[in-house]
Parts: sequence; C-alpha cells; structure tokens
Amino acid sequence: MTRDATDQTPDPSKGGKNMTYAVRYYTKTGNTKKLADAIAKELGVEALPITEPVNDAVDILFLGNSYYAFNIDPEVRDFVGSLKKDKVGKIVNFGSAAMLNSTYKKVKEEADKVGVPMDEKEFHCKGEFKMFHKGRPNADDVAAAAQFAKQFK
Repeated sequence: MTRDATDQTPDPSKGGKNMTYAVRYYTKTGNTKKLADAIAKELGVEALPITEPVNDAVDILFLGNSYYAFNIDPEVRDFVGSLKKDKVGKIVNFGSAAMLNSTYKKVKEEADKVGVPMDEKEFHCKGEFKMFHKGRPNADDVAAAAQFAKQFK
C-alpha cells in the first residue's frame, strides 16, 4: 500500500490514464478514521491525517471530516484552503457524526475559494458520541464506505 497511489484501471474519460487517489481525514473520536481506512484500503492507498499535505497530483481526494460545534473544524477549513487546484482534481467528502449529517456545503464553501471542485456524491453515517449511536460506525458502516469508494475506481 502506498501513501497516495494510482489505480490499475484506466479511465476512458482521461484518455486511458490511470486514476490517482489520496485519502485524508480529520477526527477527534476515531470514527472518521475507521471510514478513511476502509476507503483507502479499497483504493490501495494509505489513509493519512490532514496534517499530511497532498504533495503529488491526484485525480480524487477523499476527505473525511465531521461537524464539531455546528461547523467543520478550523483545521479542516485550513487544510482545504491549502489545496492547489493543479494538484487535486476533485474532492469527495465523507464522514460520520452523531447529530448533524453532511458537511458537504461547508467543505464546498472552502473548496470553492481555492478552485477545487467537489463531487456531488458523498458518504455519511452515524458516529458514536457520548450516549448517542453506540458502536457506530459499525462493521456495516465501514463496509458501506468501502463500497462507496468502489464507484470511483
């Protein structure tokens, strides 16, 4: 497994070029890391925290995050703000949360500022927090995250 890698399946829309992927995540509880690891395994890359920059050009950056205090964490905002449109083809959003669902709109606001497009598809599941959603994401959620990633291969 490599940090950021090339899939072996040529993409006809890219003139037969292999697709490249990176997976980055931000988590305070470990829930989003479980999903990131499943997605990365499916794609043959390593899931890395957002403290690891995307140095090589990738077609798709899978970005895992969640709501904290009704917003994306400032570290996620800063990470997205640091992305270069010549290095990242598009962002695919994923995550888990106990209360609120999609962070898509918040991440897209930041991605738009740097000119990196967001795919309309995203993956989200419940995440355990205090007394809510014990055991989530569970094995079914992790398998669903991996299945979600397959459609981008």
